[in-house]
Amino acid sequence: MENETLRIDKWLWEVRLFKTRSQATDACKAGKIKIDGVNVKPAKDLKIGDVISVSLNPLFKIVKVKQFPRSRLGAKLIPDYMEDLTPQAEYDRVKIIESTHAEYRDRCAGRPTKKSRRLIEKLKHDKEAW
Repeated sequence: MENETLRIDKWLWEVRLFKTRSQATDACKAGKIKIDGVNVKPAKDLKIGDVISVSLNPLFKIVKVKQFPRSRLGAKLIPDYMEDLTPQAEYDRVKIIESTHAEYRDRCAGRPTKKSRRLIEKLKHDKEAW
């Protein structure tokens, strides 16, 4: 075996849980990545068999490390390196949230302006006509 450990931010990026490595690093710093319920820093070394909890708003994903890739993976190869332990109920919850047409606004973004509110209403009604 070449590597017995790998930085968690690098692994999260390589298995495509985050689009960029800096996003994975920021998620670690923000407390969105946990191993055994404990927040981890970006430089935390992973071992094969570790179970990681990842908060990807609004989804809470649980994955198990199977192997360490040499570089970023293609989407079809991900199951060889990561096992998804996320319960189906979590995916169903996210599907319900998306189907209710609930708007999401960033925290402290304030109320929408009259113009943006009209645009939101227009988009909601156009989507319902499909």
